[in-house]
Amino acid sequence: MRAAMVTEFTGPEGISVQELADPTPKKGQVVVKVAAAGVNFPDLLMTRDMYQLKPPPPFACGGEIAGEIIALGEGVEGWEVGERVMALLPFGGFATHVASSARQLVRVPDTMDLETAAAFAFTYGTSYHALVDRGALATEERLLVLGAAGGVGLAAVEIGAALGAEVVAAASTDEKL
Repeated sequence: MRAAMVTEFTGPEGISVQELADPTPKKGQVVVKVAAAGVNFPDLLMTRDMYQLKPPPPFACGGEIAGEIIALGEGVEGWEVGERVMALLPFGGFATHVASSARQLVRVPDTMDLETAAAFAFTYGTSYHALVDRGALATEERLLVLGAAGGVGLAAVEIGAALGAEVVAAASTDEKL
């Protein structure tokens, strides 16, 4: 397999593509052939050793992936080889193959392409948690979204509108708006 590995904490310049052994699933794990991986701000921070997770180099960034299950480890139930899935990982997703705990998987519906699935969980999960779990946003409330041009901001605009709020989107420049 190939992986984009952080070899030194110099930012994206410290990433190199390396050939590695294909992963094999341990007990409770599956191996996913990665079709797409989300790229998020924490990935950039990790290349500079500025994020809360601090794995030692070499490691691959990438906290969200989507692809197809190609192998099941011992004790994995409820999943089958060939299923389309997305997964949230602490890191390691910038690779052609990933071994992941089966508990981290979510099935990808047939109506969603794998590229969208790979970039869905962090942005929409963050916005949903903020608006619903923490903010208890209610229908007909007014929602101001600062930074509406970014991934989390765009997701907040969409979720707020879907929940029936009056959404006001703000960004730092007219171009972004």
